[in-house]
Amino acid sequence: MDKAAAAQGQSVDWEVLESAAVAAMKNAYAPYSKFAVGAAALTTDGRIVSGCNVENASYGLTLCAECALVGNLHMTGGGLLRAFYCVDADGTVLMPCGRCRQLLYEFRAPDMELMTTQGIRTMDQVLPDAFGPQHLEETR
Repeated sequence: MDKAAAAQGQSVDWEVLESAAVAAMKNAYAPYSKFAVGAAALTTDGRIVSGCNVENASYGLTLCAECALVGNLHMTGGGLLRAFYCVDADGTVLMPCGRCRQLLYEFRAPDMELMTTQGIRTMDQVLPDAFGPQHLEETR
């Protein structure tokens, strides 16, 4: 069994992901809202990737922690996300916003799970009937 298949079949160490999310949150740049966010995810090949929010005076340009996490995913070799955890400055679990759920959906493994305010849920539970790359048709 290859490393990716082994990681998909393994249980998720949610405490490790929580610690990684908290560590990421401590790097957040949130001078305007003062709402620091950190996110961490386990990839199917066993890596942990993380990200933090980065605000901008033009709020619409602010990057959510999930955006930074996906950038980190690609900067460190790509792959798919197996499990996800997001926290605020108090360590309280946060749900990704709709935009970020869509972003995570595109980079999910088929069995991706998320820690939510209601416990562990699948991506299909937090973004039912999602639109994704599989719905696009080649037009050339």
